[in-house]
Amino acid sequence: MLFTVACSRSNAPSVPVSPRPRPSTNGQAVVLISLDGFRWDYLDRPAAINLRRLSQQGVHALRMVPSFPSITFPNHYTIVTGLYPEHHGIIDNTMRDSALGWFRMSDTAAVRNAAWWGGEPIWVTAEKQGRHAGAFFWPGSEAAIEGVRPSRWMTFNDRFPNAPRVDSVLAWLTLPDSQAMSMITLYYSDVDHAGHAAGPDSPQVDSAIARVDSMIGRLMDGIAARGLGGRVNVIVVADHGMTDTAPDRVVFLDDYISLNDVDIVSSGAIGALTPKPGKLDEVYRKLKDANPHIAAYRKGEVPARLHYNDNPRITPIVLLADEGWIITTHAQFAVRKLLGGEHGYDNQLSSMGALFVARGPAFREGFTMLPFQNIHIYDLICRIMALTPAPNDGSLDSTRAMLRQ
Repeated sequence: MLFTVACSRSNAPSVPVSPRPRPSTNGQAVVLISLDGFRWDYLDRPAAINLRRLSQQGVHALRMVPSFPSITFPNHYTIVTGLYPEHHGIIDNTMRDSALGWFRMSDTAAVRNAAWWGGEPIWVTAEKQGRHAGAFFWPGSEAAIEGVRPSRWMTFNDRFPNAPRVDSVLAWLTLPDSQAMSMITLYYSDVDHAGHAAGPDSPQVDSAIARVDSMIGRLMDGIAARGLGGRVNVIVVADHGMTDTAPDRVVFLDDYISLNDVDIVSSGAIGALTPKPGKLDEVYRKLKDANPHIAAYRKGEVPARLHYNDNPRITPIVLLADEGWIITTHAQFAVRKLLGGEHGYDNQLSSMGALFVARGPAFREGFTMLPFQNIHIYDLICRIMALTPAPNDGSLDSTRAMLRQ
């Protein structure tokens, strides 16, 4: 089902109308860090020094499987709600709703409109159950979901310097007991940007890994220096992986259909098309076997394992490209340089697999997890923080093995 809540566009941090008494800050806290686009095997790259140390001292997964589509906003919001995108409603980075209009990542008004964001993110769960939460960037954290924002949150600014982000999180962790944060998110986009621009195997990605890895080291050193190692659990994740693209791996929609017959809601690794009235059957027929490197589906017929049918924002036709191929138009291709890397493909592909590393008092030491889906992280954090989870698609049984007994 799709969960919706009332819209709020206030820029001021929000707390529940009737907050419950705060529990003792002696309880465990969680810092959830996203390294956007950090593919699971980047952990073995030379620059990932602190992340490897973290994995050796704590736990890491061979691969974390993103939800489909393997892109930024849907997966970040799945991580914090435990819901598949078809259930929380953020089904793409760009989407259209019959009542709300267009959603784009750069549209501040849409990003802060709580009506787009279904389910209950972990910071709302924490605030409703008497904990303070903070968000140093995370998709959804600027909206008053269920009328609640984190006690502290930041308007997204990708140019905000890396080190002050860590220093702010450390400051939040050491606030007086009445204000101390028990749940904090932190976000970095360096690796994703480098992967798009130059491809996953590029030296630019190595440099980006080094930058974000140094921030992990800064955070862990800061936690140790403040004597917080016995209370704070650090979980480092990515939303998806990355794969190479090339100028000769492009499918042009206008080679097969008239663009006058459709609205293209999004394109790239996936294509979201809304045919004009009376054109659905014709457009689908022309695309179904048009090119061996794309699969065309009617809404409701997308393979069930992708969990991408049950939402009104999913378009009547969904296209899925083969790994490394791009769906676009000749006009779009002329104005947009082909990127070095892309994601959004079948979530079971190894190249789409994401990082998962964690260390802290809740986690075992030197433990390796088999691949698991990112829908299970929400329940994992709820267990660590002794929170009652909201309804979701995940299960603690899928991550319980990494916890100390």
